[in-house]
Amino acid sequence: MIKAVFFDIDGTLLSFDTHQVPASTEKAIQELKSKGIKVIVSTGRSINSLDHIKYLDFDGFITFNGGYCITKEGDVLFRKGIDAADILSLIDHAAENDISFSLMSEEEISIFQVTPEIASMYALLNLPVPPQRSYADFDMSSVLQTNIFIQPEVQEVFMDTVMPNSIASRWTPLFADVNPLGQSKQVGIDIFIKHFDIDLKETMSFGDGGNDITMLKHTAYGIAMGNANPEVKAIADYITDDVDNDGIYNALAHFGVI
Repeated sequence: MIKAVFFDIDGTLLSFDTHQVPASTEKAIQELKSKGIKVIVSTGRSINSLDHIKYLDFDGFITFNGGYCITKEGDVLFRKGIDAADILSLIDHAAENDISFSLMSEEEISIFQVTPEIASMYALLNLPVPPQRSYADFDMSSVLQTNIFIQPEVQEVFMDTVMPNSIASRWTPLFADVNPLGQSKQVGIDIFIKHFDIDLKETMSFGDGGNDITMLKHTAYGIAMGNANPEVKAIADYITDDVDNDGIYNALAHFGVI
């Protein structure tokens, strides 16, 4: 029996084409809730970037790839920030190497050097481009995540030399999500199943990007969307249809959850 289902947002709950939650997904979530099954968001997004999906009445939110977990009532269950030394190292490195990045806290998002590629990425997510600002007055202890616009082939060296106390994951070639070392959506899942007194064997998750891999491998049933990246499909227990082709509803029906 499934008692909790965890959902990534972009490419899973939300279509990249319509920027909407498909009607079948809305119906699926309603049916889950009617059965008393907990529905929990699990995203790399900021807690401030979820207003467009809150109407679905989720029971909780894993944000910043597990770094900030909060219930629908507003109770913060977990918060972990990036090592301030790594952030200072990033700022120095970016200034010398012309790299763009954002800093994200539960209060704000700011970005350094907006390029056309970055503007296009935010348009893909249907989000406003964060404001550019000086980092001299940014509280380094408040940073929960940074998005760094580097290519995949240089990521390993970058993390080893610039941000050794952090970990990178990505769902797009454009940038890497960077979080505290050891942090992932898996951590957020453990926080919520403890909070709701649910066994890991009673969990299911849906995702499509690289930052979903730990989540899909951790839950009892990990479902990759039909539009998922190849490496996500490779580790999934089941591959469903695309987000725009009723993927979430079809998988839940396939397993008899709804």
